[in-house]
Amino acid sequence: MVEELGRRKVNSGDLYVLRFYNRLDETRKGEIACANAGEARKWMEAFDHAKQQAEYELSRGASTRSKLNVENEINLEGRRPRVRRYAHGLKKLIRIGQGPEMLLRQSSSLDGRGRADAFFDAHGGDAVEAHEWKCVRTINGVRIFEDVASSESGKGIVVKAVGVVEASADTVFDVVLSLDRHQRYEWDTLTGDLELVDSENGHYDVVYGVFDPNYLTWWRSKRDFVFSRQWFRGQDGTYTILQFPAVHKKRPPKSGYRRTKINPSSWEIKNLNTSSSSKVAQCLVTQTLEINTKGWFKWKKDYSPKFEKTIPFALLSQVSGLKEYVGANPALTAESPTTVIHSKISDVLASNGELEVAEAPDEFYDAIAGDSSSEDDNSDDDSEKVNKNRKFKLKNVSWAIASLALQRMSAPDANKELNPDVTPINLDAFQFHGSMQRGGDEADTSCWTSPSGTGFMIRGKTYLKDSIKVKGGEPLLKLIAVDWFNVDNRVDNIALHPKCLVQSEAGKKVPFILVINLQVPAKPNYSMVLYYAADRPVNKNSLLGKFVEGTDMFRDSRFKLIPSIVEGYWMVKRAVGTKACLLGKAVTCKYLRQDNFLEIDVDIGSSSVARSVIGLVLGYVTSIVVDLAILIEAKEEAELPEYILGTVRLNRVRLDSAVRLEN
Repeated sequence: MVEELGRRKVNSGDLYVLRFYNRLDETRKGEIACANAGEARKWMEAFDHAKQQAEYELSRGASTRSKLNVENEINLEGRRPRVRRYAHGLKKLIRIGQGPEMLLRQSSSLDGRGRADAFFDAHGGDAVEAHEWKCVRTINGVRIFEDVASSESGKGIVVKAVGVVEASADTVFDVVLSLDRHQRYEWDTLTGDLELVDSENGHYDVVYGVFDPNYLTWWRSKRDFVFSRQWFRGQDGTYTILQFPAVHKKRPPKSGYRRTKINPSSWEIKNLNTSSSSKVAQCLVTQTLEINTKGWFKWKKDYSPKFEKTIPFALLSQVSGLKEYVGANPALTAESPTTVIHSKISDVLASNGELEVAEAPDEFYDAIAGDSSSEDDNSDDDSEKVNKNRKFKLKNVSWAIASLALQRMSAPDANKELNPDVTPINLDAFQFHGSMQRGGDEADTSCWTSPSGTGFMIRGKTYLKDSIKVKGGEPLLKLIAVDWFNVDNRVDNIALHPKCLVQSEAGKKVPFILVINLQVPAKPNYSMVLYYAADRPVNKNSLLGKFVEGTDMFRDSRFKLIPSIVEGYWMVKRAVGTKACLLGKAVTCKYLRQDNFLEIDVDIGSSSVARSVIGLVLGYVTSIVVDLAILIEAKEEAELPEYILGTVRLNRVRLDSAVRLEN
């Protein structure tokens, strides 16, 4: 296993650290330090690709003994020359200086059925969002958007600045996160003077800054501020940085300075797909923040020039400054553009061990984005050269097709996934009881309901040809109960616990139950257990059957979750996102197949990034309504269209409502 540990301060410099370890024996482990985020990403891609290649060779009957020879394992406990030899061998394999091109060339020979690049470059999300973005200003090539939905609520206004920067997301992320004063002076008008106060876990730090009042003329005293930064990289390569005003004991109020609160804000940095002939990398940079309504509306109507001397305006101007700074420093973009893997070794089918068709990355998000101007917001890649490339379709035609896809739905074929020769039983949810109550209306709290799948976008029947996604239909499995437990230590195999629904008389009569055990790291720990039931036995020849009876390797590569914060603080929405996630590749998942159930234990604490995000969510959990959809990713034409396996809506969950479960 390989895990990103984030940034670490080493000899007054920042390095990006990766940890690799044996899941079965975590004493066998090591770390790799990378100079920048891009290099760390290349290592991650290369390790993942090498793992897939080894799995493929093993599945085809290659010499297992040679692959698993203990003497070939990486050993970092020897003398320094020995460690250097191992490091040299890894560097030679992965070619860190140029990215994993050598492995890419090997992968292309394994599957010659690569297809044209997917056109869609939608940068929204995979679930319906409440935001309704409207462009209200354009400043120095950067568009300023207002969330119309938030302005109508009467609360603070959520606004964002959006611009295209001609550099890779890795490069821009490094610039935004850097505390180098000389560099920040060239693009950041507000937080140029920053110093590190504290850092932890590689994905979180606290910084202190000062601001000269000469730049905001009505300030009479010098200002200082403290804020925290939390960052992570998604499976699609998008970087997210969350910034909150903070208090820290190492930086108490300072004589001669007036302590100021920086508006909560977020950065989202996402690579844009450019034509294969283009040598210039591009990324879409979005900075979002919440501001006071009074000054905003006056400025928008052109009779409040004072707004241009406020902290919110200075924050919104950072994207423009960043864009100009990168454009004026070609050395920042001298590296070759980000390598996009078009031909990857796919996971191996559990049934026959054959290699599946390689596919292009998911470009269209799996939860429906706002139907307003958000589509325009995220289409800043205006390179007209794309039209000359046969691999790409005309943009207006593609968006027309995409809009039609929003009107189509993909309902599961129960007779295909479940045994058609067995008479369905009546699943009366009131026969099953969990520790969390079922919701009656929107006013209920600490409860659950099961929404339809229409709020999520999934792969349509023709996805392998045109990358079109469609709305999900009704879930295949029925959510019959939810348990909300607090425990001292993380609990696996919870379905075997005598108090579990699966062990009840009613549970034993259900043909099949899928148990999702979401293990939440906290003090104490929590388990959110979802029970999805089928009214008939699973068809062993279906995709669901292959998942239920397949290998852990196959399950890890297919088990997908789509989150959506329906109601809640906008910063939490930014942190959680709406992008589909292959859970088996993001966190450790364990599987238990027994009797009439399959249990999936999702260890959220196994990833430092996931721990960080869930920690933020728990801070606002009583004001959040979250929808989750689970599905099995379809990768072959015979498996399409995808369908929603199950959904759940969790409504303003109280931590103290969790029921104690003895281990």
